[in-house]
Amino acid sequence: MNVTINSKSLGITGVVLLVIGLASCSASEIESSTSVADDSETSAPETESTAEQISGEYLGDYSLEDMEFGTSTTVVVDSTVRTIVTNSLPNHETGDFPNSGNPNTITGQANTWVFPASITYLGEPNPVRQTGVGLNGVKFEPGTAEVAVCATGESYSIEGLQDVADLGMDFNNAHVQPNGEYHYHGISALMVEIFESESDLVHVGFAQDGALIYYSKSGQYSSGYKLGEEPRDGTDCSYTARDSATIEFGAEKDGSLTSDWGYSASYGDLDVCNGTEIEGVYSYLITDEFPYVPRCLMGEFSEAGPGGDRPQRD
Repeated sequence: MNVTINSKSLGITGVVLLVIGLASCSASEIESSTSVADDSETSAPETESTAEQISGEYLGDYSLEDMEFGTSTTVVVDSTVRTIVTNSLPNHETGDFPNSGNPNTITGQANTWVFPASITYLGEPNPVRQTGVGLNGVKFEPGTAEVAVCATGESYSIEGLQDVADLGMDFNNAHVQPNGEYHYHGISALMVEIFESESDLVHVGFAQDGALIYYSKSGQYSSGYKLGEEPRDGTDCSYTARDSATIEFGAEKDGSLTSDWGYSASYGDLDVCNGTEIEGVYSYLITDEFPYVPRCLMGEFSEAGPGGDRPQRD
């Protein structure tokens, strides 16, 4: 079934071609920029899971082609594996690249990601660099390669989303790696608008352990992270920017360094990996506050780049 759907506002004027490889669809009419008309005579069950109601066609096989932005993503799901073949170009506008904080140019990739079709929950957090992939094929990678080094020997990772060092982020909370790969460090409002429905939760991607990744439009799920109150360790901490300017990091924790943040279950609704159960199914949330995108996963996974390559760094 081939359906041509006009993208929504905020400058998204391209035409999106969705080729949906589902055995049957439950939607009866096109309700948003990514909904697909139903050509089946069988009505949907009276009770659907939250994932089925929100994600619709994106839980099964689908292809997304955007002629304006060049997006090409195909997802195939069997009983155990979800395979994502994508050129990793977003299906929405981006900022200008190169820019003063990021010297790289967006280029199409030839990426194949293989994730479990569903999560095998282990209950133990394991660090992850590339959290997962958006429905449009653009990956979520919250960390950076930039480091602040102190005269006393300490070194600290610099956050992507902060106001101290310019890392060239655009209005989608994204920028470009040296190999030309565009990637998200936080939520993109344009992406949300493309994939949203009437539900508060928006299904935006898949984690490497097979869990679904959501965004709450109302912010109903709060992060369990807060800024630490004690001063940073180390003195004369700095980072040399791409223009050779020296960026100083003082003793006060302002959120610009990853180590500024601390987690407590009493602070919010989400666990240390920004996850929670939604109608009995463990899922992840992207939040407007730190950690933005999950930095660890609770399910079984093998950290690797697309095709088994080592992950790129910013």
